[in-house]
Amino acid sequence: MNLMPVEEQQPALRGSYAKGVARRQEILDRAIEVFARRGSDRTSLRAIAEEVGVTHAALKHYFGSLEELLVAVYRESEARGDDREPTPLDVTPTELLRRWSDANHEVQGLVQLYSTLVASALEEGHPAAREFATERFARVRAELAARVRHNQATGRIRADVDPVAVAALVIAASDGLQTQWLLDADAPQDAALALLDQLLAGPAD
Repeated sequence: MNLMPVEEQQPALRGSYAKGVARRQEILDRAIEVFARRGSDRTSLRAIAEEVGVTHAALKHYFGSLEELLVAVYRESEARGDDREPTPLDVTPTELLRRWSDANHEVQGLVQLYSTLVASALEEGHPAAREFATERFARVRAELAARVRHNQATGRIRADVDPVAVAALVIAASDGLQTQWLLDADAPQDAALALLDQLLAGPAD
């Protein structure tokens, strides 16, 4: 029986929790480095634990499953990108797509990880991947649609297109082009984005 007063127990509990959070973040930081370099490769949690430098039990304790680890890695890497200076609304979706493409070239492994998660989301028995992909597509569609509306108001994007449909098209172009790039570095990404620009451009002055 623990006779320690409650007020003396709480700091110890808080300290233990803080150490757990810090340890999880430390593992996540290392995992991001690993995945950025090598991609997901559909390997086991045990193999990843060895490469990250922790025990399989520790990785399972903090992340539960391989799929949950993959989601955590991608969300953390995406959040770090969001921490940078916000992109002004007058940057069109296709211009933003070019910036994403340039950034993705530096982290091919994370692009592969994202593609793996989306593919897993379409299969039965992958709830973490499905929740991640569904939430992300909805969020990015909403953000891009707001950007489309802003650029329609300033005349940079044609006014006769639905902003949400444009947002969905831009996401499809982004995901499709990066998949082609993963398979073939010579895929015409720049030409495809230039064509999309032409299709969406507002009337010339």
